[in-house]
Amino acid sequence: MLDAIARNEKQIGAILRRARRKAGLTQEALGDRVHLRQGTISHLEAGKPAVQLRTLMVTLSSLGLEIVVRRRSRGSPADFEDLF
Repeated sequence: MLDAIARNEKQIGAILRRARRKAGLTQEALGDRVHLRQGTISHLEAGKPAVQLRTLMVTLSSLGLEIVVRRRSRGSPADFEDLF
């Protein structure tokens, strides 16, 4: 998987979905791997804002992914508005 930039919850969810599918896993299989319900995986992939950070980190790790924090590139005002 190439590096991907996520600036909001929905973009993180889309990255998770692509990685899960690339790994050949169903939401249920990924949930079993990280001891989460299929519904929780669905919420992560949908970008639901109420998901706990720990849940996100465990799921990323199980897919061989990590978060890298860096200075944000200059974007358009629309990019900023997408955060809210």
